[in-house]
Amino acid sequence: MTATRDTRATQQGRWGERRSTKRATRGERGAAALEFAVIVPALGLLIALMVGTARVWFAHTTVEQIAGTAARAASLAVTPGEAKAAAERIAGAQAVTNGLHCDGLSVSADVSGFQVPEGQPARIDVRVSCSVPLSDLIVPGWPGHWLVTADGTSALDRYRRRG
Repeated sequence: MTATRDTRATQQGRWGERRSTKRATRGERGAAALEFAVIVPALGLLIALMVGTARVWFAHTTVEQIAGTAARAASLAVTPGEAKAAAERIAGAQAVTNGLHCDGLSVSADVSGFQVPEGQPARIDVRVSCSVPLSDLIVPGWPGHWLVTADGTSALDRYRRRG
């Protein structure tokens, strides 16, 4: 008696049973491509969302830095007119230096601290608003603007002459 041998590929199962590898892989045909087609767009969207969030955070941080720098520059001036001019000049220069593209950069400085007599504490408040295009923040070509506003404060020197 001669035994015939099955020429199909077999695989040893967990508890010793034999099963055909052809049957196990036949049902999974194309599953990897389907998983890839589903996961890659979702992963791409997640990465794009993270990049967009980081760019919005960068815009907020930059405007806060500009407001603080403008307030400091205004507090070093001698007269209220010089203080407003210094705040605007420094804010524009900082926006360009930091790479922030503002369609409308607005700087308003409260210089009422110059009216306080010498020897008493006084401060300068500066508010900076920047209208950042969404095409610079999130997706190139995206319409609209994001208004970012920040305040900065700096103390006037108590014993310095005020104009």
